[in-house]
Amino acid sequence: MNETTAPSEDRSLAMLTHLSGILLGFIVPLIIWLTNKDKAEKAWLIEQSKEALNFQIMIAIAYVACMILAIIIIGGLLMPVVWLVNLVFCILAGVAVNKGENYRYPFSLRLIK
Repeated sequence: MNETTAPSEDRSLAMLTHLSGILLGFIVPLIIWLTNKDKAEKAWLIEQSKEALNFQIMIAIAYVACMILAIIIIGGLLMPVVWLVNLVFCILAGVAVNKGENYRYPFSLRLIK
């Protein structure tokens, strides 16, 4: 992860974008990405919002799979694991981008490119 010279405002917004996934899922990353995607000076923020959006889409898919699997009980056991993974990686991402580092989730579907 390389240090970047992203403005403090962009770092704070990227941190909030990643951390918002804990409670709000993909809503905030989607809004940040859509409002900034055409601004060349916000390239770092755009990349971080896409990263957060992709991860939260994957988490949403995992929650749906857990709900479907809850019929055979294993989904109910996996739901807290998915929540914990989301919590941990959102916090790690928030801390990293607040320092100005580029953060990539270790496993994520890259649906938005």
